[in-house]
Amino acid sequence: MKFTAAILTSVLAASALVSAAPLDRRAGKTKMMAQTTRFDAAGAVYFITNEPDENMVIAASINADGTLNLDRAVAAGGRGAHGGADGPDPLFSQGAIKASAKGKVLATVNPGSNTVALFSIDPNTPTNINSIGDVVSSEGEFPMSLAFNDAGDRLCVLNGGTVNGVICYKVDKKVGLTAIPNTLRSLGLNQTTPATGPAGTASHIVFSEDGKQLIASVKGVPPTPGFLAVWDVKSDGTLSPEFKKLAPAKKGLLPFSMTVIPGKNAILATDAGLGFDIFDLKDNNKSSAIGIDGQVATCWSSFSKRTGNFYLTDIGTATVTEVHVDDNLKGSIVRQYPQVPGSATIDNDIANVNGMDYLYVLAPNATAVDVLLLDAPGSAKKVSTLDISGPTKAAGITINPNNLQGMTTFVR
Repeated sequence: MKFTAAILTSVLAASALVSAAPLDRRAGKTKMMAQTTRFDAAGAVYFITNEPDENMVIAASINADGTLNLDRAVAAGGRGAHGGADGPDPLFSQGAIKASAKGKVLATVNPGSNTVALFSIDPNTPTNINSIGDVVSSEGEFPMSLAFNDAGDRLCVLNGGTVNGVICYKVDKKVGLTAIPNTLRSLGLNQTTPATGPAGTASHIVFSEDGKQLIASVKGVPPTPGFLAVWDVKSDGTLSPEFKKLAPAKKGLLPFSMTVIPGKNAILATDAGLGFDIFDLKDNNKSSAIGIDGQVATCWSSFSKRTGNFYLTDIGTATVTEVHVDDNLKGSIVRQYPQVPGSATIDNDIANVNGMDYLYVLAPNATAVDVLLLDAPGSAKKVSTLDISGPTKAAGITINPNNLQGMTTFVR
């Protein structure tokens, strides 16, 4: 599907007016959950409440042993939204909130307001985040995923509603986000606002390892497979006019999260209809689709530098699956780690704390974050579980397990 420049500008202008009109909150209002903020914290994890009345960023400090302490909730300056399906994973996505270690900034979507908020991260007290500038229009509807470039000075957003596609911004630590010309690009999906899914929805946005490509994943509608949309990124940050469509290998159906395979110009994408897909960005004929026996919906993923392996979470089985990809891009399952049955493990991220990698997994049905130590390949071990419900209720913060989304980390 192609839009003329005039039609696209008209549609997006109308969308921006609709989303901007009801905006009556500014990012930055804070509610504390800890009596005393830990000033010796190694870092922080962040996720969002995604509540329709007010979206808030939840910040928890990472202790020296990788465990967590809830610290504060900060208003994101907009509203959350839930896509057209029941249960957890309201945005059908990974990357709804994202931190940049180099940029020392944090960004989140406000899906119900069609806006994006930017915060600074205090490197000495990483749970201390402060809004930068005003929230900005996502120039589309139902923003669901974000990606910083490696330097943290550019941010791209994926919209998944009726008006869907991508746009990129310049990150300015004084004024906030400024749209980069020639980065507003359509995916041309036949969708609704909020999105109806999970099948047929956009999922995740990432930069390639060299930063020269911007990639968005789109789930298929069985039996029709989904695809990766790949735009070339020019030196000035602008995007190629059209995207290149990459289909998964045979049996691949629902590419969801994407994690870069280091040094290979390739992507590991979870696949809710199968297990996971491997996309070779140089030669898609070398791509593959790998099944996970007994999986229900494997949708989120992260990579551990310490173990050299990937960690995938399944919302249906509440299982973490460890995957290895060899030098020939052959994927194999190393081991599986069942979590609390019914806890609906979704978004995850990995942080290195004092030389050790820890996996942080949002488990909304348990209103908790599971913490797993990744000491060596094949030996992940749960070391703690952070309760979300008690401290948030005591602080007067609204939490609905079906609305929780996102997981990103920052380490000092």
